[in-house]
Amino acid sequence: MDKREITIKSQKIYDGRIINLRVDEVLLPNGRVAGREIVEHKGAVAVVPITIDNKVVMVKQYRKPAEDELWEIPAGKLEAGEQPEECAKRELEEETGYSGEIKKIYEFYTSPGFSDEYIYLYLATGLVPGKQHLDPDELLDMQEFSMEEIKDMLTSGAIRDAKTIIGIEYILMESMG
Repeated sequence: MDKREITIKSQKIYDGRIINLRVDEVLLPNGRVAGREIVEHKGAVAVVPITIDNKVVMVKQYRKPAEDELWEIPAGKLEAGEQPEECAKRELEEETGYSGEIKKIYEFYTSPGFSDEYIYLYLATGLVPGKQHLDPDELLDMQEFSMEEIKDMLTSGAIRDAKTIIGIEYILMESMG
């Protein structure tokens, strides 16, 4: 049975700088009508930076929706017309000052039950230090962590950001061979 939902009508509720919100009325395969609230997002990248001495570079910043400071891998939204790999390089340099070799490892929807946000996840190696270029509204701390510290942070719940957990799990899985 085809499970696609057919959009009957769509109403834009909010048009913002980072997200848009729309409400769709859809026809379900069983003939019923339902409502769908959808957060539209332009897409994003995230980068797992690994230093030459095998440390993970992370940033800690306050996230208003979580009402807390979170440890995360560098990440940011795609600009109009920007390719994900170029965005990954830009975000890595802006947030950490590092540049390096970029390799795509995953791409995924963050919360497909209500959002179309799609993230491209990269690994950055061969890092060369440089200068941070933070956006005016970015206030963050940067720190390098050993693999043992990263494992401890995961198991203790110190890392609570999904994209970061996915990226860290990838490098831990790869290190196990």
